[in-house]
Amino acid sequence: MHTQEAVRWIPLGGVGEIGLNCMAFECGESILVVDAGSMFPEDHMLGIDLVIPDLRYLHERAQGILGIILTHGHEDHIGALPYVVPQMPGVPLFGAPFTLALAREKLEEHRVHPLPEFCVVRPGESRRMGPFEVNFIRVSHSISDTLGLAIRTPAGTVIHSGDFKFDPSPVGEPPMDLQAFSRYGQEGVCLLLSDSTNVEREGYTHSEKWVFENLRRIFETCTGRIIFSTFASNVQRIREVVEIARLLGRKVHFNGRSLVAMVRIATQLGYLHLPEGMVVDAPSLEEVEKHRLVVLTTGSQGEPLSALSLMARGRHKWLQVEPGDTVIFSSRFIPGNEKAIYHVINALSRQGARVIYEPLEEVHSSGHGSREELKLMVHLTRPQHFIPIHGEFRHLVQHMELAKEVGIPPERIHLAENGQVFELSREGLRRVGEIPTGRVYVDGKGVGDVEAAVLRDRQHLSEDGLVVALLVLNTSSGEVISGPELFSRGFIFEGEETRLMMEARQVVMNALMSARKAQDETAQEDLQAAIRGALRSHFWRSLRRRPMILPLVVEL
Repeated sequence: MHTQEAVRWIPLGGVGEIGLNCMAFECGESILVVDAGSMFPEDHMLGIDLVIPDLRYLHERAQGILGIILTHGHEDHIGALPYVVPQMPGVPLFGAPFTLALAREKLEEHRVHPLPEFCVVRPGESRRMGPFEVNFIRVSHSISDTLGLAIRTPAGTVIHSGDFKFDPSPVGEPPMDLQAFSRYGQEGVCLLLSDSTNVEREGYTHSEKWVFENLRRIFETCTGRIIFSTFASNVQRIREVVEIARLLGRKVHFNGRSLVAMVRIATQLGYLHLPEGMVVDAPSLEEVEKHRLVVLTTGSQGEPLSALSLMARGRHKWLQVEPGDTVIFSSRFIPGNEKAIYHVINALSRQGARVIYEPLEEVHSSGHGSREELKLMVHLTRPQHFIPIHGEFRHLVQHMELAKEVGIPPERIHLAENGQVFELSREGLRRVGEIPTGRVYVDGKGVGDVEAAVLRDRQHLSEDGLVVALLVLNTSSGEVISGPELFSRGFIFEGEETRLMMEARQVVMNALMSARKAQDETAQEDLQAAIRGALRSHFWRSLRRRPMILPLVVEL
């Protein structure tokens, strides 16, 4: 039993993993949700377009949900909204202006109707939501309008750091509100939930001003066209490039659907200012001298259909990479994307371009704080209890050790996993249970209809190929009417299959005869299993391969 003052914190995604960020705060029947993120599929998730958290727990309690607070507009925090909002009709979204603009764009793109209520909040404001009072705090990150949260609950104040770094000189944006975190620390913080992404990095994360100066120095050395690739959501970096281009007398061209959409939204809301006559559209590119042009484009992660990848392959409609061009990758290489990124870099280099990327030049700064900044967050907030979030499990463990170094007693540091339920009360924080959680795969229009078994089959097919064995039998006599016929895909070249497949056909016939001897009437399922086992053994003995075997027994 939990008292009316007890508050339960439930991570539904984003703990022990990068992406899928979503958590719930419960008090009585009232639920406050923070973020609804997605993640891009991992290598083994063949054919999957997107991964979202399993939020059945929330869907079943939708009537009690007070709202969804969006800390910022990155995909790992808002990417699941098109699939979550229809399941929670009438639940409002809360966020800063830029974040809500991105959320609206995403929902309209997915034709979600009706749209939820969009409730704009700003740093320094407070909102009363049922038993919770949420205070919004400005933090610095790699996207505009990122918020940290101070949630006053009946059991005490909870601080959610948001994705943050302590940037003393962000470009074109106000700095992080350190005083707010310090003020809550002085008043008393029961629980700190803190970003763990960069816990492995020593020292401090570089300021955007430092990136700006490095980029300006590099731009000044470029005598030809500059092609600049970064995350579309990094409006601060885009702002830096626009400003440097203005200072050096260059025009800019935006290329790539997501980047163009982001620039449009940022310009409409006043987060990005483009001097009149500075932007060049695609048909007018040939009219601009190469040394006076900067192209901002998508494709920093080597995405095969991105604008930069098309340029690298010489298949872009408007832009062809030439000797004298300088291509800059201004983003971190997300783990798992390195091979694709280096493939693009190699292709660009073959075309004579000068390619700049880390570690050749320091052209990027993370949006997440390093170890000294994580320590500072703990010092400022002085929490009674600490839970690291937003990181893989190794990050959480290292952040836990960091908190011990700062002076938080080990018994007040908790390692959480998705689905675990923690209860905060005046007596302290304790784990009280667990709920089912997991991942939901989005494949085309299908949401949740692809299970782990389907992915295993896809993996099997991709690695070993497929062999189909077709056999037509007479229903009454059991005699073979046709076959066995064998067809393969991704296994061997069928023009060279004669001996192996002739032997395989005999293996099928032997399996049929053996099955008949074993019992008078052989069920179709048993016969298919016998054929599958016999072919599997045959191909392993012959080739040391394990293709997927699909026996088809048709009775006429």
